[in-house]
Amino acid sequence: MNIARLLLRSATAFPARPAILHGTRLLADYATFAGRAARIGAYLRNTLRLVPGDRIALFMSNCPEYLEVLYGTWWAGLVVVPVNAKLHPRELAYAVEDAGAACLFISPDLSAGPLPTATAGGALKRIIVAGSAEYTALLGTPPIALTHRDSNELAWIFYTSGTTGHPKGVMQTHRNLLTMTACYFSDVDTVEAADCIAYAAPMSHGAGMYNFPHVLKAARHVIPESGGFDAAELCTLASSLGRLSLFAAPTMVRRAVDHIDAADADPSGFKTLVYGGGPMYVEDIRRALDTMGNRFVQIYGQGECPMCITSLPREVLAERDHPQWLERIGSVGTAQSLVEIKIAGSDGFALPEGQTGEILVRGDAVMAGYWRNPTATEKTLHDGWLWTGDMGSMDSAGFLTLKDRSKDVIISGGSNIYPREIEEVLLLHPAVHEVSVVGRKDPEWGEVVIAFIAGDRVDAAELDAHCLEHIARFKRPKEYRFVGSLPKNNYGKVLKTELRKLLG
Repeated sequence: MNIARLLLRSATAFPARPAILHGTRLLADYATFAGRAARIGAYLRNTLRLVPGDRIALFMSNCPEYLEVLYGTWWAGLVVVPVNAKLHPRELAYAVEDAGAACLFISPDLSAGPLPTATAGGALKRIIVAGSAEYTALLGTPPIALTHRDSNELAWIFYTSGTTGHPKGVMQTHRNLLTMTACYFSDVDTVEAADCIAYAAPMSHGAGMYNFPHVLKAARHVIPESGGFDAAELCTLASSLGRLSLFAAPTMVRRAVDHIDAADADPSGFKTLVYGGGPMYVEDIRRALDTMGNRFVQIYGQGECPMCITSLPREVLAERDHPQWLERIGSVGTAQSLVEIKIAGSDGFALPEGQTGEILVRGDAVMAGYWRNPTATEKTLHDGWLWTGDMGSMDSAGFLTLKDRSKDVIISGGSNIYPREIEEVLLLHPAVHEVSVVGRKDPEWGEVVIAFIAGDRVDAAELDAHCLEHIARFKRPKEYRFVGSLPKNNYGKVLKTELRKLLG
């Protein structure tokens, strides 16, 4: 079924419930929200003459119109192509052209920059600025009925943040998104009408996908006035609105905890912080639990299996008296209910418990493939399994511990070294605030371990001694480089490719 039916259902059953807020200001109830989506859909179908399956690109900062355009696109049976608002104009142009987008919606703050050109003969027919006079006028279009779509038809093209070559367009179907929504309720959190989801991370990515369970339950959607992550603002919103949830990268969680510690703020207005998108180190989640209480859930997913590979629920994070608590909070949890996981060698066969191999996933959340890229699809999907490119191991209870991306594993003297293990150890030292470990080519060893550290300068011998208390000597970094900060992408992930460039 069409994912937009979730909105139609809630608008029919609960038309007067508050739907979209900008800060604490209510902009639309569910009847208004659905009505705007139906009018946007009508404009796309009847004025632009688009047909089901055509693509609509969104180059928008977090703003209230984002949700309207998302659902308006699906209402018309079209496909959304959300593009990260912080990308370079050339990267935007590539995504729009590669997807063959027929219309591009942009937010006002991005409208002055270089944009793709809409031409009568090309695929891109129209560029519309959200909130403009043109946008307001199209909301006057007579609404259309919801367009039927089969669950296996395309709903969303997500362009990966590739580190080499052009990004690939992950094809997510209505079934993929519905499966992810079901897994939210079974494995991540409950949602009630009094709840609200705040979009503090980019809506073009995982944060935007958590709209679905909240639309289904006719809960509130809050776009912070800052349009992004501001710890003080979120604390104020949580205090004012109550029962506030959000998806956050681990770096955002650390910033929230720092603010609450420094300001002695009350975290009781927060309901749930779902974290993912990068490694959450054991010491960081311990501190977060101590500061904010039992309000955390971890998820592990990829664009190829959105938000939907594993979950580490609050019950496990709170179980401090469990003999394996430290190991478990350092894991990413167990398989979500509607997917299956195995740890495999290069031949695809499952490895014994505790051994490290590539993480494979299958189930209805796994993508349909890469847009117009059968070669990449064949490399990633085999016999129904998604080869994630992530390395990990699984214990007897099914808890998955991530090691690293396969490309980030350091092979030194014939031994595999997993950077995350070293990073976890270095973060135990009080002088180390952030760390990222990479391999540098070496004529004798093949690769050697280099640690980039943001924090207080400390003698290398002291860090060596610290490492040797916790890990084998061959894993110890051969060099420590202190930097002001670690380079990160727009989602808060450390860019190891940029660190490798510094190695010379």
